[in-house]
Amino acid sequence: MGRGRQKAKATKQAREMKYFSPGTDLSALERELTGGRTRAPEPELDQEPEYEDPYADLYTDDDEDDDARAR
Repeated sequence: MGRGRQKAKATKQAREMKYFSPGTDLSALERELTGGRTRAPEPELDQEPEYEDPYADLYTDDDEDDDARAR
């Protein structure tokens, strides 16, 4: 008999979740949709930091040779 009671309770809870509609907080919804708070703009970097690849010069010529052979 325990299983029937458990199933009935689960059915009741599912029905309540399906058909119960809590009151909507319209002011909170409006704040969310309008952006409520404005964020401070992030500071823009003038220049990206330079990354020096010590091997760039060694392999740049090899890449160009491969492209010429492929054509």
